[in-house]
Amino acid sequence: MADQPTLKVVTLGCKVNQYETEYLRQGLARLGYRRPAEGAAADLCIVNTCTVTATAEHKSRKAIRHLAKENPGTRIIVMGCHATLAPRETAALPAVVEVLTDKRELPDLLRRLGVADPPSGISTFGDRHRAYVKIQDGCRMTCSYCIIPKTRPLPASRPPQDVLEEIERLVGNGYREIVLTGIHLGHYGLDHCGMGILPMKHAHHDLARLTQKIVRIEGDFRVRISSIEADEATPELLRLMADHPRRICPHLHLSMQSGSDAVLRRMRRRYTSRQFVDHCRAAVKLLDNPALTTDVIVGFPGETESEFEETCRVVEEIGFSKIHIFRFSPREGTVAADMPNRVPGDVQRHRAERLAEIERRLRTAYFQSLVGRRLQVLIESQASGNPQRLLGTSARYTPVELPPEVGSPGDLVDVIAEQIAEGPLVMGREFKNP
Repeated sequence: MADQPTLKVVTLGCKVNQYETEYLRQGLARLGYRRPAEGAAADLCIVNTCTVTATAEHKSRKAIRHLAKENPGTRIIVMGCHATLAPRETAALPAVVEVLTDKRELPDLLRRLGVADPPSGISTFGDRHRAYVKIQDGCRMTCSYCIIPKTRPLPASRPPQDVLEEIERLVGNGYREIVLTGIHLGHYGLDHCGMGILPMKHAHHDLARLTQKIVRIEGDFRVRISSIEADEATPELLRLMADHPRRICPHLHLSMQSGSDAVLRRMRRRYTSRQFVDHCRAAVKLLDNPALTTDVIVGFPGETESEFEETCRVVEEIGFSKIHIFRFSPREGTVAADMPNRVPGDVQRHRAERLAEIERRLRTAYFQSLVGRRLQVLIESQASGNPQRLLGTSARYTPVELPPEVGSPGDLVDVIAEQIAEGPLVMGREFKNP
């Protein structure tokens, strides 16, 4: 029997990239591709690149060079946003034999590699206990700091039936959390077309309608909605979440970026700070103590101290349970890269530290509000350095430490939040029905 071909993959960037890499890996498994033995070179390498920052681009190129050096004689296929933005530069890197500039061509790539019948989706997601499911691609927004609309400009939504069948397979294979993801997730269905696999020929579907179909799938699992714009948390979606609190995680990641109207205008965001707050209030009103998380950029060009203070006030008013804080980094090719009045690095650092202090306080306060409550937790691993404790993530996106008698990694269990430890970290105990 001939030796099986070997494959190494490297993925940088977002959840969508991770999904697309997994799709290719499973497609190539149909040809017998497997991981090489420890220390052995791979016949084929795939690098899924990122271009959201200059640092991400540098890491992407570095990964390609490293694979070429460590795998003599290999063939490297490169895809992802950096490959799309700089195909010639990418093609000139060592051992690169193909640069895929359009993710809609993934099934065609598999066919070129010899897969006669490319899969319509995935069936597993590595050794994790949660799986990402890409339902949408593309963004036509014009945010002044973002390069992604230049690399993924064409909105494309997967047919609902493909999504539902994929989730059924994943749930059947033991995945207990399904994370819906996309480049602009809230625009699912607005394009009325497929993702290059099958066309969407039927009635219009939006995110709420698709999620309504997902909650009807049989099995012990929950679904988490990835990042969306605040106005895309529609009344229909919120009511659906309220009606199915054990199936749909009471957690929304609403990307704010700034709490200053002047900065939001320079960012070319499509809302005011008051409108954003109102959307958050609507979610809190309809849902039971939901976790609200967000992204904030500090030090955007021209951001004054008073504008930063506006962001701090809005953050406090909403009470986010987690904030991803980014210091502004100019991305060549975006409008913001050429804006005047750059904020000095030390000022950016100070503001990021100040916002992080606020975030820690708000995060602890939210975790404290969960004490005594029943939490649905996905057990994911043993606690580092303590085999007598387990670690998991609650539906409200809080890390939870548990005793071993509660269950095993991969189980979806109910616990009682008992106290808050450093971190912060929720300490849970077994839930017993009265």
